[in-house]
Amino acid sequence: MTSTKHTCTTITSMHPLYLQLKEQIRSSILDGTYPPHSQMPSESDMVKFFNVSRTTVRQALRDLQSDGLIFKVPGKGSFVSRPKATQELISLQGFGEAMIAKGHETFSTFLGAREIIENSTVRSKLKCESADIMEIRRLRYLNREPISVDITYVPSSIGRRLILEDLATQDIFVILENKYGLQLGRAEIQLESILSDDALSRLLKIEAGSPILRMERLTYTAEDVPIDYEHIYYRGDALKYMISLRRN
Repeated sequence: MTSTKHTCTTITSMHPLYLQLKEQIRSSILDGTYPPHSQMPSESDMVKFFNVSRTTVRQALRDLQSDGLIFKVPGKGSFVSRPKATQELISLQGFGEAMIAKGHETFSTFLGAREIIENSTVRSKLKCESADIMEIRRLRYLNREPISVDITYVPSSIGRRLILEDLATQDIFVILENKYGLQLGRAEIQLESILSDDALSRLLKIEAGSPILRMERLTYTAEDVPIDYEHIYYRGDALKYMISLRRN
């Protein structure tokens, strides 16, 4: 358990006690008093530190967990979540492009590739026959921690070239535009929350059944030809999206 010094504190305010306690703990997390992955004091310790009831402590911790600031490990207690990276969905960017621009370290490992994809949805999206489609699988890392499993479908004529590229450090979008001269135009994106299966959990180093974010993205060239269809599975505790909307 990570030890952090405290002084006994009595919370007094017009707001409910659990909200006051939640804000005090939240401030301690944000200012680094409780660093990422550190273990929080026990409920009994918090009762003494803050001079409140165990019910108040539990309500505050539930709220902090709902906000994504802490997570619980059965039998061990509460731990501070690592800060989530934010990707803004305001322009068409690859994950690496977006994260590097924010000062994060990112790279990928190549998991494999195969041709002749017998999947009617993929054929329909890319408007290709099965024999003309390649699947490329990668495990992506953010700040040296696994963050997503990317399954990319592209025409085989492009896929055979891509698997020879440095996919560890380069985004496919960047390669398509800068090396292959394929200007990208737009993308259609669908997001949904699902539970991780055993295979995804092993790769992402999370417990099976953990919530993850699934992105389905179909990218078109500037000539409106579908060129890249992806299924991306993100860790739910590591990334959040920011979307800007304007009212016409």
